[in-house]
Amino acid sequence: MKFSLPQHSIYFSFFIYSFSLGVFFPRIADLQQQMNIGEATLGLALLGPPIGVQISLLFADLILEKIGFRKTMCFGIPILGLALVFCALSYSPVFFFISLMFGGFAIGILEVAVNLEADRLENKLDTKIMNRSHSFWSLGFFASGITGALFSQMQISPFINFSLSLVICSIFTFVFCAKYQPASKRDNPSKSKSVFVYPTKSIMGLILLTLSPMLLESASIDWSVIYMRDIFSTPPIVNGLSIVVLAIAQFIVRFYADFYVERFGPIKISHVSIYIMFIGVLAVTLSSSVIISLIGFTLIGGGSAVLFPLAMSAAAQKTDRPAAVNVASLAQISFLMFLLAPPVLGFVAENFGIRVSFGIGLPMVILSWLFINSLKNNKKVVKNSHNS
Repeated sequence: MKFSLPQHSIYFSFFIYSFSLGVFFPRIADLQQQMNIGEATLGLALLGPPIGVQISLLFADLILEKIGFRKTMCFGIPILGLALVFCALSYSPVFFFISLMFGGFAIGILEVAVNLEADRLENKLDTKIMNRSHSFWSLGFFASGITGALFSQMQISPFINFSLSLVICSIFTFVFCAKYQPASKRDNPSKSKSVFVYPTKSIMGLILLTLSPMLLESASIDWSVIYMRDIFSTPPIVNGLSIVVLAIAQFIVRFYADFYVERFGPIKISHVSIYIMFIGVLAVTLSSSVIISLIGFTLIGGGSAVLFPLAMSAAAQKTDRPAAVNVASLAQISFLMFLLAPPVLGFVAENFGIRVSFGIGLPMVILSWLFINSLKNNKKVVKNSHNS
């Protein structure tokens, strides 16, 4: 599988990684019923992926240095898919947790691999592609969300759903990797062999900026289907739309974002994004109808779309440490929000209602507003291209 432009290969890698992961989330409600557990227990079980991510991010830069991008994709996608297949066989939250944790190992390495490869290609082409790359991550989530919602509506088991995804995504990944030639590394004299990727002061500002989009994306992905089911008693196909509208909004915003970031700068774009995200959280928290809730999830998706990609790009362009180290540092600490979100939101949902779980995001959005300026002073500005 070979694409006409090199950036198209990166877009595909984001898409296939996202699709492999995204099939899981529309089926969470089905898996909850299969295990016969409440929201608080489900929240604890959903700690599996972020714990796996945190462990793998300790070694992500070393693994990528050792085996490279192509082998990371060829091993990571099948491992992720296989972990989800084992999840579908779970009738115990403990086995569910362990399966998800192994999936998290793959997620952490893949997350750093695709972002680092996008940054290297961006540097090579002297063209902004980071936001558009993340748009294809959202497109993968959209496609898997539609698929999962339809499978759930047709009462096709998660096991069949996840097994098909494993086989199809693995085949496409192997074919893609057979032809793809990874971009060369950025020139960077700094070297680091540290296992724990500690954040510098500049990376810490980016971490605080990304907390609210990470929390709200995590909350929407993990809990939106259950929110729709519990609040409005809607059928599975409508429940799944909450993920679909979030993903398609992210795709549209990210696909066109690079042009507007180039024209207006990351600071102005981030201000607008945070406004939109705030309105979306209010809508979901206070909604009295299915339509308003779906609009709220759409606004959360659009508002959260570019903040993390902008932060990733800013981290990779810093010259104090190797790009892989700074990207891993940002991803490692930012993903702590994914670590904390499932049990906290599950506990809140079970004791105070699922609306309050989403309302927790409001002060986090304000925190992101206070750290927008952490995107300033990137060392390298790349030109926009219309050949993306």
